[in-house]
Amino acid sequence: MGRFDHTQYVSMTMEFRCNLKCVHCMIEDTMDHLKPQTAEDLHALFAHNVMHRKWKGLILTGSEITLHRDLPEWVRAARLSGFDRVRIQTHGMRLGSESYCRELVDAGVNEFFVSIAGADAATHDEITTVPGSFEKSMRGLAILDGIPDVLTITNTVVTERSYRQLPQLVATLAHLKQLAQMEFWFYFPMSEQDDKQLLASHLDALPFLKQAIADAWRSGRGIEVKNFPECLLGKDRIALYNDQPELYIDEAFWTEFMRNGFYQCVHRDACASKQCLGLNTAYIKRFGWHERELSPLSPEQVLFPLRD
Repeated sequence: MGRFDHTQYVSMTMEFRCNLKCVHCMIEDTMDHLKPQTAEDLHALFAHNVMHRKWKGLILTGSEITLHRDLPEWVRAARLSGFDRVRIQTHGMRLGSESYCRELVDAGVNEFFVSIAGADAATHDEITTVPGSFEKSMRGLAILDGIPDVLTITNTVVTERSYRQLPQLVATLAHLKQLAQMEFWFYFPMSEQDDKQLLASHLDALPFLKQAIADAWRSGRGIEVKNFPECLLGKDRIALYNDQPELYIDEAFWTEFMRNGFYQCVHRDACASKQCLGLNTAYIKRFGWHERELSPLSPEQVLFPLRD
């Protein structure tokens, strides 16, 4: 159900500053010491792609990539290096400026991956902790929707604070003509505990998620769901896609990331799924193993999900 082939993209983490303080931020405790990739690293990647044509798409990301003044220059260099698609991953606040949107598009950005935390200003701004952030991001999506040959993608981190709003979010964004895909990433802490009580119960979130998938699918959106048990989704498990583009990031990030303890499930040895990440340590400590609700998938179920 997704629209994008992640094997065709490479992602470079070029910035670790951010002007939001989202309550669900995965790297808030490591942001101060993680180092972005250097401009030299980026240009070496460009040179590699000129020679080998390994990727068609480049994703420029970070805590907030639009804070870096060299972003338009990097985009222009990327397009000259053979990247047909250049995407920025952003919370979208700066996109509320039409002149800045135009500057990025003129430089060569043709995909915008925009984080939307909630379906309305009250919820979104409470999660980002910055009043007015929802209005600016929505204005940016509206501006981009009027620029030809630009695709937008939204990403929502699904937490205890936001899962009930998933169908409403699809409705809120229904007017956008160039919104190619919506992604729902279920939150996990990069630790062994859910200290903030942000994890959403998969069982509680499931009906809201399935409604959002159905609504988005009917409107022609691509869908990607991440970090959710595949067997719970039934036929909607074709929306589960945990693959990611190749990522260049400070190696110290992975040390923290591995604390999550993914791939735990009482049915793991019997399940044929290749996409499911199972449960993580913090989730199990809070909600248990769901051994009665989860079930192993057969090879036939994995190959032919719509036959269920």
